[in-house]
Amino acid sequence: MKITADYLREKIERKIPGTTAEVIAVKNDGMHFKAIVQSKKFEGKSRIEQHRMIYDALEDDFKKGLHSLSIEVVD
Repeated sequence: MKITADYLREKIERKIPGTTAEVIAVKNDGMHFKAIVQSKKFEGKSRIEQHRMIYDALEDDFKKGLHSLSIEVVD
């Protein structure tokens, strides 16, 4: 299965309930993406903790070929 921006968006939103995500393919290779993520679950957490939550949600995908994910967390 090729990883797509829509797949990653849906997975982030499903794994971190109450989250809104926009995912953009940086390259059309199924391996390089940018995610813009907003969630109340991030309140009171450091940027490192916020990013870790997102990486944890996509852990299996990194094992399957997701190579790069640039993350921007917005309030």
